[in-house]
Amino acid sequence: MRLSPVFSLYISRNFLRVFLAALGMMMGLVLLFDIIELLRRSATHGEAGFDLIVELALLKLPQTVESILPFAIMVGAMASFWSMTRSRELVVARAAGVAAWEFLAPVLGVVLVLGILNVTSFNPLSAALYQRYERLQDSAALRGTVNPLSVGENGLWLRESQGQQDVVLRAGEYRQEGLQLKMRDVSVFTTDQAGHFVSRVEATLGELNGGMIHLTDARLMRAGQPVTHRASLDIPTQLTLARIQDNFASPETISFWDLPGFIRFFESAGFSANRQRLYFQSLLASPLLLCAMVLVAAVFSLDPNLRSGGAMLRIVGAVIAGFVLYFFSKVVYALGLSATLPVALSAWAPPVVTGLASIGALFHLEDG
Repeated sequence: MRLSPVFSLYISRNFLRVFLAALGMMMGLVLLFDIIELLRRSATHGEAGFDLIVELALLKLPQTVESILPFAIMVGAMASFWSMTRSRELVVARAAGVAAWEFLAPVLGVVLVLGILNVTSFNPLSAALYQRYERLQDSAALRGTVNPLSVGENGLWLRESQGQQDVVLRAGEYRQEGLQLKMRDVSVFTTDQAGHFVSRVEATLGELNGGMIHLTDARLMRAGQPVTHRASLDIPTQLTLARIQDNFASPETISFWDLPGFIRFFESAGFSANRQRLYFQSLLASPLLLCAMVLVAAVFSLDPNLRSGGAMLRIVGAVIAGFVLYFFSKVVYALGLSATLPVALSAWAPPVVTGLASIGALFHLEDG
């Protein structure tokens, strides 16, 4: 017996209603905790008003929604299936010959559409708002650090504060080699906190490595002193290649549609775009992950035997499964960031493994 379109529409509407309610509650909790955290940070890093704190929390909320969406899908699917099972709607459907796969199909279809809309439409909005959120953080001095890196047609620019002095480095050409940043046509400007000139260094070659900016064939110029030439010159720095890349541009601030172009630009600038590639692949895999969460929910909530009991045990099992999936995805993601695993494998492994394991469990429960 095939599932009727009317019953499919009913199941889809029931799931959407419960899912939106679960998502709304999670968003409220996240917004509350974000406001509390921003208030704590504003007490130590800045004097931001409460209206700015609320604005920052609201700007960050869409990006957080993308992170909690899989869990909202799982909670919504579990609550929807559990409600329909207790009201005997699914029991009657099974007695009429409808298999679990047939009434899972409408929910999976809805979730797949939600996943595609999330990636193609909601992600660009959340990226734009999160970019504004980071800028407001810097302007309100809530983050404590300012982006030290700028890349453009005029070369690479690095800025760092060293005690009572500010150091600005410009490189006409640059490339990444392993954990080192190689530079050519390097200029280093040093000013005091009032912006007054202290020194300037012009070098043919430069290298950022091990907490030092190592310059070769350098000419040192100081105010009121003659120009001196040095074969090599080391300037201490707290900047590292990892820190520079972390502050360059967070992948969360870049739209899904702009990520491929940004990755090409980042790699043409001589940097590794492994982080951005992994985030892009994770976005592509996210609709599959949402569908896998529906299957996880089905494993713990599609028990037609109401006399078997163990409802609390199944709820606890679903929560544990969700946390195991979260931990597994984070570990695999970290391995992808460190280039231990290929980017595609790190992004696609969690949804594929979760989906296959859930399908296997459903086959066992449904067909014995």
